[in-house]
Amino acid sequence: MGAKLVDFGGWNMPIHYGSQIDEHHQVRNDAGMFDVCHMTIVDLRGCEVNDYLAKLLANDVAKIAGKPGKALYSCMLNNDGGVIDDLIIYVMDHAWVRVIVNSSTRKKDLAWMRSQIGTMAVDLNERDDLAMIAVQGPNARELAAKALGAEIAGAEALKPFNALLINFAGSGSGSGLGDNSEERFVARTGYTGEDGYEIVCPNSQAEQIWQQLAAAGVKPCGLGARDTLRLEAGMNLYGNDMDETQSPLESGLSWTVDFSNERRQFTGRTALEKQKQQGLKYKFVGLILNAKGVLRAHQTVLLDGSEATGELTSGTFSPTMQKAIGFARVPLAAGETCRVEIRKKHLDAKIIKLPFVRNGKVLAN
Repeated sequence: MGAKLVDFGGWNMPIHYGSQIDEHHQVRNDAGMFDVCHMTIVDLRGCEVNDYLAKLLANDVAKIAGKPGKALYSCMLNNDGGVIDDLIIYVMDHAWVRVIVNSSTRKKDLAWMRSQIGTMAVDLNERDDLAMIAVQGPNARELAAKALGAEIAGAEALKPFNALLINFAGSGSGSGLGDNSEERFVARTGYTGEDGYEIVCPNSQAEQIWQQLAAAGVKPCGLGARDTLRLEAGMNLYGNDMDETQSPLESGLSWTVDFSNERRQFTGRTALEKQKQQGLKYKFVGLILNAKGVLRAHQTVLLDGSEATGELTSGTFSPTMQKAIGFARVPLAAGETCRVEIRKKHLDAKIIKLPFVRNGKVLAN
């Protein structure tokens, strides 16, 4: 379809299909689709899967227990409280959880997840037989229903951050994708700040589904638009905004850490509690550049009247706002203004609370 392909973690991925800016606006204003087959899909099954996740995740899976299809966003931490990866889990029943992790961290994620099972009754199965397509935008769900009809029937009733296993052949629900080639796993989740679906299907059927969506008017979009959309929406990117050297508490992800159950000793908890007791040094914020220029990762953030500095973790030019925006980790004392060092010049910027844009509305100026 005219994509410009680039290497992305060993995958040939589309950076754009002609215009990254047009694709960005397509998702904000109508509907676009992304090939996200590179994401790693893992099924966890077993009678102790919930106990396993209680240890593995900083967020508490007990919050969504007994709610089939409910999703939860969390970080997976090392013993020092650093972020091994961020992920979404979908609790499908009491003994089956689907986990979707990043492709760039696939090997270390799988190795860590397996090492944490120990003697627990948990079976880990990487689902490399499955593909995933994200359909995003204010008209995404309507166009997906038009394109796929019975193949995703029932998805229209999904609430945000929920998933559904659909059998459009009518031959029973099965025990999971792969048991029946006519099944679809549809989640009302995404990485753009817009409504939509993430559709999981057998690899052999991904191209057909893609073409059906295209015929219904859903435009293909690449990694470039995916990055500007997620930045506007205030969504972290692993490897940029957090990694194994940074805790979620200083990466804008405190809301994903659940300390409420004192008996739940998740991996990294002790380190995070120590960090809280000693006092956090940084906070995670959004920046809007007040001058011409482009914000990029690793640029230095300077504060008035202080020798302490911060650092950009992600940056781009916002097609929606027509301004340079970025994420930064800055000292707690930072106020509403700062300066960013760009090519040896100190340019004024505003510090804001994330996100910049959500559901097509600009929340920060």
